[in-house]
Amino acid sequence: MSEATGNLASDAPNAAAFGSSIPQEELERLTDEIVTALKTVYDPEIPVDIYELGLIYKVDIADDRQVAVEMTLTTPNCPSAAELPGMVEGAVASVGGISGVTVNLTFDPPWDQGRMSEEARLTLNLW
Repeated sequence: MSEATGNLASDAPNAAAFGSSIPQEELERLTDEIVTALKTVYDPEIPVDIYELGLIYKVDIADDRQVAVEMTLTTPNCPSAAELPGMVEGAVASVGGISGVTVNLTFDPPWDQGRMSEEARLTLNLW
């Protein structure tokens, strides 16, 4: 299984390092397109996409092109808890070449503002 983590599209997984049968070029394309898709999903209460907020903990791309997304919410009591995972699933499923998507919600470790990108901090004026 290949893995992409972090808040930079340049964190593209190395197919050889993970033993993936997906060619490196395709893996990089999928990773870039998944990140782009994730950046279209916004928490309705915060004017920053969930990727830049640091709500995406891990994205795994399996050899059969099934994608598993591990994500969190800003708080376990988040009013968007019911809708955000479905929005993430829909966004990632729109990427060409993906055979399916599973979204897993976790609160371990809990989200904190330190997970936000510099772009998110600037947008929210948190300097």
